[in-house]
Amino acid sequence: MQFSHSDAMWQAFPELRAGAFHAGGIDADADVEAAIASFNAIAEARLAKAQEGEFPEIQAWRRGFSRMGLKPTQYRCASEALLRRFRQEHALPRLHPLIDLCNAISLAFAIPIAVFDVERIAGDLQVRRARGDETYLTFGGEVEYPEPNEVIFADGGENAHARRWTNRQSGLSAVRETTRSVLIVAEALHASAGDDIARLVETVADALARHWPAAPKAAMLSLASPRFEFRGFEAHDA
Repeated sequence: MQFSHSDAMWQAFPELRAGAFHAGGIDADADVEAAIASFNAIAEARLAKAQEGEFPEIQAWRRGFSRMGLKPTQYRCASEALLRRFRQEHALPRLHPLIDLCNAISLAFAIPIAVFDVERIAGDLQVRRARGDETYLTFGGEVEYPEPNEVIFADGGENAHARRWTNRQSGLSAVRETTRSVLIVAEALHASAGDDIARLVETVADALARHWPAAPKAAMLSLASPRFEFRGFEAHDA
């Protein structure tokens, strides 16, 4: 399987830097609370000095959303939405150990992190502009159709696994208790994105290795190296 951004996306956003991971052997039994507490403390300290809208990571995504024709205060990147909720409630709801851990890392880095159940992805996955005939399944079970030219995560079956780029993931490939194999993607647009994504990749890889048995495969993505090849789910991954 392959994850990539389309050539058009790299042309429109040459400042983009991304990290991608594939990990098998995932289960819902890992105890990640200590790790979450440490990442939450980083986010708390940063939010004590400034609100999330002042972070360069978030400002860059707001500019990116504006360039996509979206109102950045109406549609927020995932990390801004998490930080906003965390600032107000000082906690995030628990969903699944892997999601909870990635959400905490996203808070600490102020960078969106998406996690997909590989079994639910048909063929390759690419961040590209929508044609408008792709299908998006909401977490409530409703089917939507992305707007033409909207940035989506699209697979070979014409499923949209995320809408408005880093705004909203699909319920189709959401991590659940039965999930065993995942693709994790982190993306950033700010000036120091290259260095910060590199640190995030090391952080996520270390966290995965500490809490689950399978060593993750990771890659840094850029205009010069835009694709991530990984092995899809097989029975012995479980």
